[in-house]
Amino acid sequence: MRLLTLLLATTLTVSAADDFKSINRSLVRLTVAGQKPDYRIPWNPGRGSRGSGSGFVIDGRRVMTNAHVVSNSRFIELEKDGDPERYPAQVKFVAHDCDLAIIEVNDPKFFEGTEALEFGDIPALHSTVYAFGYPIGGERMSVTRGVVSRIEFRTYSHSGLDTHLCIQVDAAINPGNSGGPVIQNGKVVGVAFQGYSGAIAQNTGYMIPTPVIQRFLADIADDSYEGYAELAVEHSNLLNPAHREYLGMSPGMTGVRVTDVMSVGSAVGVLEKDDVLMAIDGYPIDNDGHITLGDEYVQFAEIIERKFHDDTVDFDILRERAQMTVTVSLRGAWPYLIYRNQYDRRPRYVLFAGLLFQPLSRDFMSAHKVNNPQIKYLYDFYITDDIFEERPEVVILSTILTDPINTYLGNFTMSVIDEINDRKIKRIADVATAFAESADQYVIRTIDGGLPIVIDAVNVAAARKRIVRNYYVTREQYLGPEDDQ
Repeated sequence: MRLLTLLLATTLTVSAADDFKSINRSLVRLTVAGQKPDYRIPWNPGRGSRGSGSGFVIDGRRVMTNAHVVSNSRFIELEKDGDPERYPAQVKFVAHDCDLAIIEVNDPKFFEGTEALEFGDIPALHSTVYAFGYPIGGERMSVTRGVVSRIEFRTYSHSGLDTHLCIQVDAAINPGNSGGPVIQNGKVVGVAFQGYSGAIAQNTGYMIPTPVIQRFLADIADDSYEGYAELAVEHSNLLNPAHREYLGMSPGMTGVRVTDVMSVGSAVGVLEKDDVLMAIDGYPIDNDGHITLGDEYVQFAEIIERKFHDDTVDFDILRERAQMTVTVSLRGAWPYLIYRNQYDRRPRYVLFAGLLFQPLSRDFMSAHKVNNPQIKYLYDFYITDDIFEERPEVVILSTILTDPINTYLGNFTMSVIDEINDRKIKRIADVATAFAESADQYVIRTIDGGLPIVIDAVNVAAARKRIVRNYYVTREQYLGPEDDQ
């Protein structure tokens, strides 16, 4: 099985050569104490962890690193070469969708003797780069030399969903180098962040290129991070001449065919199924969906990647054999979040009469190792079958804490909840609302349409005390940050 791993250390350790002195003054070692949420027992504080990574100083007395280095962190310390002090730090901005973070240090002494690194351009194919960082447990700077071997769009493994421009290098960037700068001609051309395990590919690492980095820095310039806009359009290539002729494309015309437009995405009401996207912001789109942008041949989505919420993008299209230009105003598309790994937030849930209700998510699927066909369908086709329109959150009865009040209900585990006392359940908050209402019985119906679960209200108070005591429940529900108030 192919395994994509996040990087935590390099392997070739060298002394800082004269050419690398300024890099050495800018390099930072991070030690991070974290706590990973528990999606099976969500009231638990989670499993503690301790790890390390790399970072580097940039302008504005800031430190850049990877989001995955500091995700779910509880305490962060920074170290510099030649300085015995350890400096407490905190996350200022984090972008889980592109695996970047900014760390701030309150002690001004930390920045004494450091130099802010500058950013360069995308390195050319077959050019040489140097990856810097700290190996696990290492106290000295480590550097490896490699060659740029590929520039392409690739899924960033930290989020598990988001696809951005990525540069492959053959430097030995093995587990441990995360967050360290990749240097060419004295400037940062990337941030090391992921690679294949040694059993899959040797000397194959990846770095986040400067267009992604610069977009992140521009996004946080207003002191907040919005994230990436989504066109939310599916398309297919038009490499077959017969397909192009069928759509009315003249010889020499190129583009891709729109196959679906999400109902809550940026393009709804502007683009339509079977439109041919021929150009984006004036850049011709080839039949394989690529454009020539500067010296690079990249997917046309790279144009959207570099824009922000409320920016616009122009498409030259062919619709029913007529050419026209349309403008799309960009925004996010929240349904995609179900497929993204979540960090720095607690699992949301409601526990009532020993019944644990949770919203469906990627983390839920992973933690519970779900193989229920119904839940797998709702997850896999959440967007393509527009399930999100009826159920913004698919609520699952995930676990039953055995108690006299819920005897013989074991078969309902991993059921999808449809109604509670005739209240449609569209979000986990609806579950909390339904149980907060006074009733003689609580009738819980699943989407299967069979016999419901029936809980007698008169028995709930006593059962609650038993369950909290017997299962060490510290909190019976958590609906989101508003519950932290």
